[in-house]
Amino acid sequence: MLKIVIGYGLDLLFGDPYWLPHPIRFIGNGIKATENMLRRFFKGEKQERVGGIFLTIIIVFLAYGLTYLLMYGAEKVHPYLKLGLETFLIFQILATKSLDRESRKVYTQLQQENLPEARKYLSYIVGRETKDLNEQEIARGAIETVAENISDGIIAPLFYICIGGAPLGMAYKAINTLDSMVGYKNEKYLNFGRASARLDDFVNYIPARLTAFFIIIASAFTGYDWKNGYRITKRDCRNHKSPNSGYPESAVAGALGIQIGGTNTYFGEKVYKPTIGEPIRQLEKEDIQRTIEIMYATSLTGMFCFMMIKYLLIVI
Repeated sequence: MLKIVIGYGLDLLFGDPYWLPHPIRFIGNGIKATENMLRRFFKGEKQERVGGIFLTIIIVFLAYGLTYLLMYGAEKVHPYLKLGLETFLIFQILATKSLDRESRKVYTQLQQENLPEARKYLSYIVGRETKDLNEQEIARGAIETVAENISDGIIAPLFYICIGGAPLGMAYKAINTLDSMVGYKNEKYLNFGRASARLDDFVNYIPARLTAFFIIIASAFTGYDWKNGYRITKRDCRNHKSPNSGYPESAVAGALGIQIGGTNTYFGEKVYKPTIGEPIRQLEKEDIQRTIEIMYATSLTGMFCFMMIKYLLIVI
């Protein structure tokens, strides 16, 4: 419990320092290298699916195995070294402060009415095209990204860290990174990325639903409309191409009384997504800051609940 609490606290304080090489970069580089290697041997629709399975197994196994070996080696030197190393890795796995920092860059530029810069910073955190977005569409993109990543970047990693420590947390991040890099339904990755996308859906099933629950609780503590958050989550949680992302997004949209979703452009093609929430009021740039506030409150709520469960299990 101590290493999780300290790692969580370090993330809240420092986020991901730009000067420090992040484990996800190594995972990303590993995905690229392994994909290039496998594509030489697996060609054609059916073979690409098999190649994608191998890619997923190799990357997830390496992420878990190498982290476990690091822990094992550190413990052989000294138990405190293992404690320090695992605490550091937990700090690196979580992304609360980083979500705040990167989305707030978009908000700051919108405040200054600098749409070109706001579009640029938004492009760093979303997959959609941003060059023609207006102020409201930019704000919507930032809100959707923060809401979705409350699960992917905070609650889900905490969930798996609490079950299996840093090794399982790193395996989860590997799955999440695989999905973000190859889990696209386009010509290049429709078959090759299928296994990664399916596995990502599976491992996020429980965390996404827990996240919606935590958002509703957090909304009550922060003065937002938790009752509407519950209602919209129940109604709109499936209004998303992902079986999981609709849960945190609908909880946030309901708590804020806004509507998100709609048409976005990916790789030059317009893609319509069902709307989530109701436009009780007009979405505005300040909703980015409100979503960040809900994110922190949800993060603390999830952390408290997970620690209480671990403590009760230890006591029992």
